[in-house]
Parts: sequence; structure tokens; C-alpha cells
Amino acid sequence: MAKRERVMRMSVEQPLWRALTGYRVLTMLYAVGLFATAYDEFARPWIAVAYFAVLCVWTLATLPRVANAARCTKWFLAADLTIAVTGILLTPVADAHERVQAGGPTLPSIWTAGAVLAFAIKGGWRWAALASGLVAVANLVERGSPARDTVHNVILVCIASVAIGYVVEVARASERTLARALEIEAATRERERLARDIHDSVLQVLAMVQRRGAVLGGEAAELGRMAGEQEVALRTLVSGGLVPVSRVSEDAAEGALVRAVDEEPEPSGPVDLRALLAPYAGARVSLAEPGAPVPLAPAAAREVAAAVGAALDNVRRHAGQDARAWILVEDEPDEVIVTVRDDGPGIPEGRLDQAEGEGRLGVALSIRGRLRDLGGSAELISVPGQGTEVELKVPKDVTDTRGKAEQR
Repeated sequence: MAKRERVMRMSVEQPLWRALTGYRVLTMLYAVGLFATAYDEFARPWIAVAYFAVLCVWTLATLPRVANAARCTKWFLAADLTIAVTGILLTPVADAHERVQAGGPTLPSIWTAGAVLAFAIKGGWRWAALASGLVAVANLVERGSPARDTVHNVILVCIASVAIGYVVEVARASERTLARALEIEAATRERERLARDIHDSVLQVLAMVQRRGAVLGGEAAELGRMAGEQEVALRTLVSGGLVPVSRVSEDAAEGALVRAVDEEPEPSGPVDLRALLAPYAGARVSLAEPGAPVPLAPAAAREVAAAVGAALDNVRRHAGQDARAWILVEDEPDEVIVTVRDDGPGIPEGRLDQAEGEGRLGVALSIRGRLRDLGGSAELISVPGQGTEVELKVPKDVTDTRGKAEQR
């Protein structure tokens, strides 16, 4: 099945940049409107008009600069803060002295907070503290003395910007942690899938070569011994991990990156599970199925059939070539149940845990792992001397949950 790589970009700070863009436009309009209502009270209104012309052009022309962290460069932040501070220092030149001493607004008014917030979102609380400190100095110079209302406004801007900067830093750390967890989950699922495929093919072939070589003797015995060594080594790799997790990007400018591998969508609709199970029937394997089709999603049907094949392989391996097996397919309203039962000697208590510890993951991955990925379950019941029964349950509305997990 063809696969394609998909890159998901996750960013919890991107909404902050969008909000800042809107804030800058609205506060620009507010500052202009505030000046227009008090135009006659300005001592040198032409200075204010010139400043607001620059402010409007700058704000509208630099909107793309505050679209994300990558475009919001250091030089832009410095220029943006310079315009804000310049407007504060020009206020006593343009406005009447009485209005300034009475606590009148500065020329940029609350637009200045947008420049400080850009520092906070871009660089965190340390950058926010630096920018708010410069604005505080400019406000004190503009008033000429630390008036109560000026100190109140300065402290408010400083606390708000530092708090937002700290929240942004925490959000970025959480974003990287989430991206790392999702990538590890995707890699783990891929490792389990590869382990199942290897168990169902390569490991079984190596085990068969080892057994046949021991029976034939001579050079075949040496070949069997080498196959056994390779089987042990491969089982160690399978149980220890096959897929390395790539490094999660720490570039928070556009959000953390998570790379995943998607399988292309199935080209057809549901398939009849009976058709996939029919090849397993034989002289020593009986298949009991409903008279009507048992539809399942293609991926789910293949995984169920592969799990049945793994169960039958275990029967041949542990119960002997002469053991009989029965496959029962039940089509329930909400789920499909497939039961594989044999007349072998059964599995001694604790044997499955021991096999999993030795890297023999037939039941853990080829059976239970497949059904778990489908949202179903696999229950194994074995009584020594009375055979083994494996019951597989899969929901009818299942899709390929591996793709879902990678999209979360």
C-alpha cells in the first residue's frame, strides 16, 4: 500500500499573533479618534498630525510582520518600540502643558501596549520586561515627575506583558512536549506494525529453517544453527525497538512540527471477511461461517485475518502438525467475533509472560496488538490438556486507527 509523509503543524501561540494584529489596528483607530476629539486643545496639532500619519502607515504596512514569530524580527520590534516611545516623548511638544500635567493621554495612547506585547509573544517574559521598562522611562520623562496615574499605567502594562510572556514560554514548552509524545506514539505504532509483519514472515521462516536443519543434519544443521542465531538477534531488535524517533523541531516560530506517515486511503469499500478466512480451511482446520457476507473495512478485515493466521501458526508450532483447529465466525449487530480453537495440550500458566520476556511476541503483537489497533480485543483461554481458544472481537464501524492516532 502506498504511503505518504504528512507534516502537521501545531501552534498554541498563533492565535496570540492574530489577536495582536487586530489589537494594533483597533488601538491605532482609537488613538486617532482620541486626538480628533481634542484637536482644538493641542498647542501644536500639526506635530500630532504628522506623527499619526506615520503611525497609521507603519501599523497598516507592518501587519504581515505580526502574523507570526518568524516574520516578527528583532529589528522590527526595535523600530516598533521606537515609534511608540517617540510618540510618548512628542506628547508634551504637541499637546498643551496643562493637559499633560492633568494626566492627558499620550499620542500613541494604548497602542504602545501592542508594541510591548509583541516583545512578550516573541521573546517571553524577559523581552517583555525590557520593553515595558523602556516605555516606563519614556512615560516618566513625558510627565516630568512620577505622577500616580502614570505609575499605575506603567505598572499595569509591565505586569500584563510579563505575565503574557511567561504564559507564552510555558505554552511553547507544552507544545514541544505534546509534539514529542505524538511522535513517540506514531513511532511506537509503526514499530509494532513492523514487528507483526516480521513475526508473521521472517521469524517463522528462520524458525522453520532451524528445525529442518536440525532434522537433516550435516551442512543443513549448520545452516539451521545460523538461522537460529539470526532469529534470536531479530527478535531482540523487534522487542527493543526498530523505529528511531526523530528529533522534534523546537522552532516555535510556526509551531512544533510532527512528521507522520499516512497510508493512502483504501480504493474500495467493505470486504467480506469470509473470503480472507477461507484459505485457512483445510484437512485439519474447519471453518464455520454465516451464510451471508461479513463486511468489514479492508484494513480491519486484513488485520483480523492476519491475527487468525498467527493463531493457527501457534497451533501448528505448539500443538503439533496433527492438531486440529476450528474457526468460528459470528456476525453480531455491532461487532464481528472470530474464535480459533484447537485440541492441543493447552498453554501452561505463565508461559505467555515468559515468551514475551524472551522476545517471542506472537500473541502480544500479532494477535492482541492487531486487535487493539482496531479498537477491538483478543482474549486467550487455555486449560492444560484441553486445548486453547482465542476469541477476537472487532467493531463493525472500525477504520484504520493508526491513521487516526497520527492525526490527533
